Amino acid sequence: MRFWPSALCLLAIATAVCAQTGTNPAMGAPRAEAGPQTVIIPIKGDIDGALTFVVRRGVKIALDRGAQHLVLHMDTDGGPVTDTTEIMAIIQRFKPEANTYTLVDKKAYSAGSFIAASTRHIYMVPGSVIGAATPILITGQELGEAVQAKMNSALRAMVRAAAERHGHRAEVFEAMIEKDRGLKIGDKVIVPEGEILTLTAEEAAKTYGDPPQPLLSSGTVNSMDEMLAKAGLSGAEIIQVEQTGFETAARWIVSIAPILLLAGIVGIYVEFKVPGFGLPGIAGATCLLLFFFGHQIAGLSGHEALVLFGIGIILVALEIFVFPGTLLPGAIGAALIVTSLLMAMVDYYPRDPVIPEMSQLQRPLLNLTISLVGAGIVIAFLAMTLPSTSLFATLTVKSTSGRAVELPAQVGDAGVAASDLRPAGKATFGDRLEDVVTEGDFIARGDAVRVVAVEGLRIVVVRA
Repeated sequence: MRFWPSALCLLAIATAVCAQTGTNPAMGAPRAEAGPQTVIIPIKGDIDGALTFVVRRGVKIALDRGAQHLVLHMDTDGGPVTDTTEIMAIIQRFKPEANTYTLVDKKAYSAGSFIAASTRHIYMVPGSVIGAATPILITGQELGEAVQAKMNSALRAMVRAAAERHGHRAEVFEAMIEKDRGLKIGDKVIVPEGEILTLTAEEAAKTYGDPPQPLLSSGTVNSMDEMLAKAGLSGAEIIQVEQTGFETAARWIVSIAPILLLAGIVGIYVEFKVPGFGLPGIAGATCLLLFFFGHQIAGLSGHEALVLFGIGIILVALEIFVFPGTLLPGAIGAALIVTSLLMAMVDYYPRDPVIPEMSQLQRPLLNLTISLVGAGIVIAFLAMTLPSTSLFATLTVKSTSGRAVELPAQVGDAGVAASDLRPAGKATFGDRLEDVVTEGDFIARGDAVRVVAVEGLRIVVVRA
């Protein structure tokens, strides 16, 4: 019964999820069929991993509900290039691209201007500004000349591609990045060489060229409502996405996903091997709960991964307690558990193929491999050292409730195979059920066995 504290905790996770109705919370409410819909996503404050989760969740809500329009409500000083490029890639998943909008409300500095370039229409409120996109260190210092040139080249290519894709003037965004370029349209010098381009709402809306075309902005509006009306979106149902504190926590949970998986696996393993002690299993179950919770809040996983995980746990429990030695329930359960862990980390979007592409699986497979290898190393170390520690001796003599429990099987103990040993399985020694392994021989269920070696937590038996 040592497994049950953690098993009950894990089963409670799956039961709670199965009891819920509706679709994946990362996707939003069930898809509505009536009337056009507009999803508004805030791009507020510093651009970081937590904001990436908000944008991902918003785009998935839009796709799942079949929304016709996507609007970014922007007021940002910018952020890291890595998060910026990820947000730009997420926005490109929304279709149709012609129905993407940005409202610059106060400022869209640096990375904010790049993200705005990923939408087809850019509006600005009076007094707002956009630009100043030269990359700098997180400390605020400028990059070295060689690094600056390399970074600027990569950023120019990325933003130029986004601007051309959406019909913006690519040279405008390049002038925001590279101060030596300047910006001149016809005979009009917008910004001289040696200066970084930053535009006010009025400057961005001015028209140049023949035929006249706005420099950047599709128009100046006083509010979001006015922009929606001007863009012809005022009749649509508004779905406002809000950033939550959980998404900030999820950023850190996702970043330590391999550690949580490792701790969860090791905790469950110790729960199996330490008689009468539920804390390791509860700690392991908690780590796995945090793993699923973080990825669900991050907009990566949904209920499906948790349901599969719960089914896998049930099948493994059946293999251990109801049908020991049959192998099939345990093998299927283990496969479902591994699949659910991968599913939790795959960035899956509505209407994506059921089977993820390799590009979607690369990071999940890396995280899972790191966790399994790390857990294997930790478990091997515990198997060699745990039995010789005073803590293990204390726990094997007395449970956390204070009731005495019997010691594990010792060399020379006689018992009966509780399952077929092929070569691993279960055997009973008195009223104790132990995990055992043979020296390679097949021993049928019901045959008498004898313990010939106890190697750490590994009990080796032969036919008596």
